[in-house]
Amino acid sequence: MSGVQTLKVEPSEDGSRVDRWFKRRFPHVPATMVQKLCRKGQIRVDGGRVKGDSRVSAGQEVRVPPLPEPGEKPARPTLSAEDTAFVKSLVIYEDDELIAFNKPAGLAVQGGSKTQRHLDGLLDAFGTGLERPRLVHRLDKDTSGVLIVGKGPRATARLAKAFQSHRTKKTYWAIALGVPKPKQGEIKGFMKKAGGAGGDAERETMVAASHGDPGASHALTRYTVVAEAGQKASWVALRPVTGRTHQLRVHLAAMGHAILGDRKYTCDRPAPEDLDRRLCLHARRLEIPRDKGAPLVLTADLPKPTQKIFDTLGFFANEIDETRVEDELA
Repeated sequence: MSGVQTLKVEPSEDGSRVDRWFKRRFPHVPATMVQKLCRKGQIRVDGGRVKGDSRVSAGQEVRVPPLPEPGEKPARPTLSAEDTAFVKSLVIYEDDELIAFNKPAGLAVQGGSKTQRHLDGLLDAFGTGLERPRLVHRLDKDTSGVLIVGKGPRATARLAKAFQSHRTKKTYWAIALGVPKPKQGEIKGFMKKAGGAGGDAERETMVAASHGDPGASHALTRYTVVAEAGQKASWVALRPVTGRTHQLRVHLAAMGHAILGDRKYTCDRPAPEDLDRRLCLHARRLEIPRDKGAPLVLTADLPKPTQKIFDTLGFFANEIDETRVEDELA
């Protein structure tokens, strides 16, 4: 592999996107590698971090990290026995098309500038090459619950299309500060990204926006209050009809009922005392359409720390009618 290089942008390359500049200079380097190197801050322009779609100007200097030689396959770190056992312990369902995990809070789905251990990197435990599972959708690092990966390119493409066309149904459980009123309804509006670092979604922030604002996207969430702990907190079931970054967290905070433990999207209501301050947001249920037969329905149990908070507030999953909850979210 080559060492670190510093290359100057030529006048003919003025205005090029970083990823396309790399493609012309190093055609053997996959676009996915370029994006990953940008996220990690290993590709820099005049010493600053950039994204794949950033533009370069003539005369700027591009830091190029060590790259594989043409024909050389980049080495992948070998998973430890502990990591292999860990990721396999998260599996809650598997068939010929997909693997479903109950992702724990704190485990990122993808790598970022400060994230070395993540679910995507652990998928080598299930195969390599075309046999290696591929990500289909995402969950925030601090959100727990159902997450699926596709087995092979064809299955991954079909599953990704189901998410993109909103044919999947997702149900999240959250503990909200206070009690939303009305107790059942919709939250909708426009939101946009307010910034981030190196394309790292975990460090991005979403803000309210108006229709027509640059980068604004419409977001719609259905919700229903499942149970209440006085006026201090409530158990809320949520269905994101759209799939924007941090959508559920932004919407509940905008109502004045932020999710317990959310330090990014807050409200003026105090949190109940003596509760673990982890983000109490859990992807409870995922319904996936199948080409033949009934949809596949996957559910993930609450992680033990979150279950403890639910118990402390008097919220017991075995005492609710989940069918009724699903009907209220439909």
